[in-house]
Amino acid sequence: MKALVLFSGGVDSTTCLGIAVDKFGADEVLALSVYYGQKHSKELEAAEKITDYYGVKHKKLDLALIFADSDCSLLKGSTKEIPKESYAEQLSGTNGAPVSTYVPFRNGLFLSSAASIALSNGCEVIYYGAHSDDAAGNAYPDCSSDFNEAINRAIYLGSGCELRVEAPFIGLTKAQVVKKGLELNVPYELTWSCYEGGDKPCGKCGTCLDRAAAFAANGAEDPALSKGV
Repeated sequence: MKALVLFSGGVDSTTCLGIAVDKFGADEVLALSVYYGQKHSKELEAAEKITDYYGVKHKKLDLALIFADSDCSLLKGSTKEIPKESYAEQLSGTNGAPVSTYVPFRNGLFLSSAASIALSNGCEVIYYGAHSDDAAGNAYPDCSSDFNEAINRAIYLGSGCELRVEAPFIGLTKAQVVKKGLELNVPYELTWSCYEGGDKPCGKCGTCLDRAAAFAANGAEDPALSKGV
């Protein structure tokens, strides 16, 4: 295979998957989804539907034990409530600390695991969907350009210079990610981003507000909110 896509079933990773399939073809793309102890399985259920839609091979990995000591608000057993406000509002009270939905070094662990799986499957590149909005204000430090450059070099060297990491949206906003996905006819109606696990997205958590604004910036309605998938 040519490419492994770190795949959550949300907007950004689904756009990455669309790019990889468009570039290499479905037969040359492997999607990797990770369970990390999150409070619900809605994203992983979405990932199944989307990989079926594209016809790509789909692997799943359980890393929940690694995050068992974290009190991140996304995780089972956390004492924190998931904030019902935008990321900008959340960051206003953090004094430069990550937001409560930051899972400690998640992208570092995911990408390191993905590197081993990618090498075992003959892949030459790993795609992941970090974008500039996630890194703003240190909300998610493992989505920054500096982190991306460092992890890319580490994986390139650690793989014997056979594997590289590509974050195609690292300099783009969420709205620009959605613009690219709309051009590729990415099936956003199948995606799930909401931090809550209800029958339909809550429309109030940071990621719901973030993606709705990104669709609105492109003159489109977020299909997850309009159809309740």
